[in-house]
Amino acid sequence: MGSVQMPGNFLSSALPESSCAYLLQELKMIWDEVGQDQHDRERILLEIEQDCVDVYRRKVDTANISRVRLHQALAESEAEFTNLLLSLGERSFPGRPEKLTGTLKEQLDSITPALQEMQMRKEERVRQFREVQTEIQKIASEIAGRSVCETVAVNEGDLSLKKLEDYHNELQRLKKEKSDRLRKVEEYKSAVYDLAVIMGMDPSKIIADVHPSLLDGLSGRQSKNISDNILEKLKSTVQHLKEEKQMRMEKLRSLEKALTNLWSLLDIPPEDRQPFSHVKNFSSISATSGMLRPGTLTLDTIQKAESEVRRLDQLKASKMEELFLKKKIEVEEICKKSHMELPFKLEMDNIMKLIISGKLDHDELLKTMEEYISEAKEEAYSRRDIMDKVEKWMASCEEERWLEEYSRDENRYSVSRGAHKNLRRAERARIVVSKIPGLVELLMAKTKIWEEERQKTFLYDEELITNLLEQKEVSILWPQCST
Repeated sequence: MGSVQMPGNFLSSALPESSCAYLLQELKMIWDEVGQDQHDRERILLEIEQDCVDVYRRKVDTANISRVRLHQALAESEAEFTNLLLSLGERSFPGRPEKLTGTLKEQLDSITPALQEMQMRKEERVRQFREVQTEIQKIASEIAGRSVCETVAVNEGDLSLKKLEDYHNELQRLKKEKSDRLRKVEEYKSAVYDLAVIMGMDPSKIIADVHPSLLDGLSGRQSKNISDNILEKLKSTVQHLKEEKQMRMEKLRSLEKALTNLWSLLDIPPEDRQPFSHVKNFSSISATSGMLRPGTLTLDTIQKAESEVRRLDQLKASKMEELFLKKKIEVEEICKKSHMELPFKLEMDNIMKLIISGKLDHDELLKTMEEYISEAKEEAYSRRDIMDKVEKWMASCEEERWLEEYSRDENRYSVSRGAHKNLRRAERARIVVSKIPGLVELLMAKTKIWEEERQKTFLYDEELITNLLEQKEVSILWPQCST
């Protein structure tokens, strides 16, 4: 080691006390004074040289590691910058130098500001993505009817403005769908309210049974459940209420008709009808306006009307015999007026027996009696033309009888008071009597036509009309009257 073999004058005050040369010179002086063996001196100097080499090697290794780390940091910065550009969907960044020059530290320092700017951009973009995705997840959860419990995971591999715009478009679509669903919910709620108040129900309870979140006035933190399931429940609830309303309307119409018939049948006074005037006017109100007042179709209203119908039915049953006799008399009067036999006599006798035994349906009885009255009126109407001719024929017979009596009167030409009136009446009577054959012929023809059309015999007070016409003397009905 040549560096340690120095001339004797090497030791000088000019050498710094911390330098290797000074220390070696001092070591040589010590060895000279001690008398250190030359072999030992060389061994020790070799050891010192090796130690120096080891120290330098460690320093070189440390410096090399630092250089490698700088290269790695620079490469990672460039790679991160490139990835950020790709992630944000940008082609370039104006703050980044096109070509890196200078030392590694200078190159790293030149790219760091651009990298930090891109990192801040990424953080801001991630925040924007998280906000829009969180809102999307919230609205989607409301539509699906589930609670929001998952943390939004942002895909940092694609943070481009195009992707962000896609998310915003999806958010707008979901907001519109939510708005449409909320509008539909409000329409259903309004329908529930309108139907419920008409029928005296509690709309809040009905809506709460569908889902409590649909009630108005709840905390703003709880959003309305607008899922498909809830919309379907609301739809079915409205449909059920409509069916219930229709059923009650039909029931009330039936009760209205029953009350009207019973009031008319039993001659119920107006003051007893007044409590049920809303039932009486139900059909006219619903037909004209289509709008029903709140409470129109309550169960209490229907039950009270049903109770009144039952009460009147019982009253009707107690008066049924009286009513039957009244209707029977009406049939008899029609027949008597038209001189026709009483139809349904046997049937009405059986009806009376059934009334006494209590085995007859009262409504069917009234229906049957009305049919009897209707048939009697119809037959009386069909006999009207013949009856007119019979009455005219009977009047003509009466004139014929008077004319015969007048012809037998020997004093008919006297100048007594009123004789001239009788002469004029006799002239008119001769004209009427002259028309009797034609009248009889016409009456016979009309009777025949009637009998052929109705397939039955025409009777006048249970007598064949032909017998009346063929009698030469009708002393019983019309004394001394003949054709």
